[in-house]
Amino acid sequence: MGDATGATRRIDLRLHKPRIAVYAGLRPTLVIEGRGQPVQWGAGTWQVPAGESVVIGVYLYTRLWYFGRAEFMLHPEHTGALVYRAPVLPFVRGRLELDSE
Repeated sequence: MGDATGATRRIDLRLHKPRIAVYAGLRPTLVIEGRGQPVQWGAGTWQVPAGESVVIGVYLYTRLWYFGRAEFMLHPEHTGALVYRAPVLPFVRGRLELDSE
């Protein structure tokens, strides 16, 4: 992972679950360049290559199906935090957007 120099940068990611949802007890899975890892709801920072575009994805998994999928192509010039909003219903897509506050 990384460019030829191995330079990396940190990105902020905020994962929001709905206040009312028809599912409970699920944690999101974060995917960076095809590598998935379970994460917690809330804010965190993640390391990505500094000089490359990177595909960031998030989804929820119920042991039966995946849902709430969302992807974002993060370019080196993007600044600000990525914000994921999970869906209320377990068959709808989530939203992953850049919050450039």
